[in-house]
Amino acid sequence: MSDLHTLRGLMGLPATPAPLSESALIMVDLQNTYTEGIMKLDNVEPALEEAATLLDRARSAGAKVIHIQHDAGEGSPYDVKADIGAIHSSVAPRDGESIIIKNFPSSFVGTDLQAQLGDIQNLVLAGFMTHMCINSTARSGFSLGFAPTVVAAATATRSLPNGNEDVPAAHVQAASLAALSDLPGIVVPDNTSVPS
Repeated sequence: MSDLHTLRGLMGLPATPAPLSESALIMVDLQNTYTEGIMKLDNVEPALEEAATLLDRARSAGAKVIHIQHDAGEGSPYDVKADIGAIHSSVAPRDGESIIIKNFPSSFVGTDLQAQLGDIQNLVLAGFMTHMCINSTARSGFSLGFAPTVVAAATATRSLPNGNEDVPAAHVQAASLAALSDLPGIVVPDNTSVPS
């Protein structure tokens, strides 16, 4: 058992997530972008399966579900008007579920996400990439007074260059989740750790 302390623990913030029924599920950038080609992520298939299970549970619990889609324009891997930038079919939005298009890593920047959340304070995040848009969205949410929970198994990322060497995706994933759990968010291993 580690004798290290998190800032979250030192500040007395909750260590366990709120129920899905009292939360909004934010599905961040679960796009085809990350399942093929240049941006394909390590462990993307199991992450999509976990996200789909989480989505089903959230719908059954009556949680508000908001889908986020990143748009970087025509011809890019994030072209929301093309199949490559579409939300993956396994987690496709249903009628009545919001789809928010964003242009920055944080789902809050330049969007109406905060307004759509209304009085909901508890957020459950799933999606891609852990080190970028999940990280940015969780931190922005925390700074705005929300209580984010990140479902680790429903996220994925990629290896990153660092000077003359590459940082493996598993290391980027672990470091990103550890940094989030230090203060901005509760990080749980999988969807079963979030009560209904």
